[in-house]
Amino acid sequence: MRMRYIISDIYWVFWREIKKFAKQKPRLITAVVQPFIWLVFMGSSLSGLTRNPAAEKLLGTGDYLDFMVPGVMIMTALFGGVFGGMSVVWDRRLGFLGKMLTAPIHRAAIPAGKLLALGVQTLLQALFIVVIALVLGVRISTGAAGVVSLLFLTSMFGLVMGGISLSIASVLKTLESFFAVTNFLTLPLMFTSDAMFPISAMPGWLQVIARFNPLSYAVGPMRTISTQGWIWRDIWPGAVALAVTAVVTTAIAVRQFHRSVM
Repeated sequence: MRMRYIISDIYWVFWREIKKFAKQKPRLITAVVQPFIWLVFMGSSLSGLTRNPAAEKLLGTGDYLDFMVPGVMIMTALFGGVFGGMSVVWDRRLGFLGKMLTAPIHRAAIPAGKLLALGVQTLLQALFIVVIALVLGVRISTGAAGVVSLLFLTSMFGLVMGGISLSIASVLKTLESFFAVTNFLTLPLMFTSDAMFPISAMPGWLQVIARFNPLSYAVGPMRTISTQGWIWRDIWPGAVALAVTAVVTTAIAVRQFHRSVM
């Protein structure tokens, strides 16, 4: 009976976040336009890389756009994950968080519902990217099952970033401090991963960083699924690491949120 009430509480927090997301037209437009710009302009401008046999070998595919799509999906989850924590800071500033805490609702349902909504939002954005990619001629080597796997892994990474973001928001009380810290984290994460360029093309010191970067754990399996097929020895280590990290960051986020409102 208690679990049923907790699930109900999570659902209503989740539904509020989804409704709020649907009403934020600038955010919706950005979610659609930004990946489109990355794919069309950046993908097209670097498409000539694969004319070089050495570059084609580094990328592992004859089309840079094929290489780029998993990276764009993960970058969208990376930046979208920031909103998981921002909503907590914003609710605190508006006083709505205080109202939620005084309501007969399980406190763990607040971060859990917000993270669940973030996972769904990330899934929808990733689906839109896949549609654009298919229209542009990108071929997913594993077919429909591969597309589902890409969406699932992207959502898991969105949960990872959402958990980190929400943990930061539980400690930092102002939007200014929150954005300063998250911007400091997100940009280095993006540029020290293989989201846009292969690890093997990086300097040795950067390769070491990239191999420990959580983005690389997400992009690696996705790129294998998208461009090479079901090569499980290359897929399961990163997928398992991503799943474990999602569970850990979610647990930390719930714990930090609970401590911040005690």
